[in-house]
Amino acid sequence: MFRPKLPTMPQPTGIVTPLAVIEPTTITPGTPTTPTTPAAPAPVPASTRPTIQLTPGTALALVGGGTAVVLVVGAVLVSMLLAVAITGASVAVCAVVLRSLLASGDRRR
Repeated sequence: MFRPKLPTMPQPTGIVTPLAVIEPTTITPGTPTTPTTPAAPAPVPASTRPTIQLTPGTALALVGGGTAVVLVVGAVLVSMLLAVAITGASVAVCAVVLRSLLASGDRRR
């Protein structure tokens, strides 16, 4: 009852690669090893994608677009902050009015 149930490992499906066999080697201390020269790397095939070239006009358009995005996001955030401030002020005014109405009702009795 208090023993956790361990899930069973699911069997692999599809193509399964065999496990790599690791053969141990012996290392004798004091034996100098000859450094092997690395083979030349294979040449990287040229990309078929066109390169992007920024002309002064496109750079100016990117800067203008980024500036417009920053200004729009800033305006939205400021308007949201203003809406929260106005809502808070109106709730405070309502609380003061209710408090004065409740206090004046107690005085009349």
